Amino acid sequence: MKLINIALALVVAVTVSACTSIYDKHVQWQPVKPEVFPVVTAVGYAPISLQKSEHETQRMLMAIKASKLAAYAELAEQVYGQQVASNMTMGDLLIENHQLKASVHGVIRGAKVIKSYPVGDTYATELSIDFKDVYDIYIASTRKQEIKDVTYY
Repeated sequence: MKLINIALALVVAVTVSACTSIYDKHVQWQPVKPEVFPVVTAVGYAPISLQKSEHETQRMLMAIKASKLAAYAELAEQVYGQQVASNMTMGDLLIENHQLKASVHGVIRGAKVIKSYPVGDTYATELSIDFKDVYDIYIASTRKQEIKDVTYY
C-alpha cells in the first residue's frame, strides 16, 4: 500500500510539473535607453589636383565626394574598430616579405556633415554622429511584434 502511494505521488508530481513548463508564458523585452550618448567626429581629406579630370570644377567636386567618403570610413573605424591582418615570411633569418592589411566593415546611420572646405590643394570634410540620433533611428526602425496565436502540442 505504501509503494502504491509513493508511485501515485510520483505520477502526480510529474503531471503537475509538465503543466507548468517554461512554454506557458511569453516574455517581451524592451530596449534600455543608455544614460549617456557619445558624439563622435571624423575628418576626411582628398587631394584636388590629383583627381582624374581635366576640368577644375569637376576635380573639386570629385575631391569633395572623396573627402566625404574618407570621413565616413574614419567614422566606421571609430564605431566598429579596424581589423588588421599581418603576414610575414622569413628566409635565412631575414625578413623577405611583410604585408599588412587593414579593413573596416559597418553601416553608419545618422551622421551629419559639419563642414566641408578646401585647405590648399586638399579638400576636407568633417562629419559628426550623435549616438542619441542612432538610438532613435534604431528604435524607430525596429518593428514591434506581438504574439498572434500560440498553439501547444
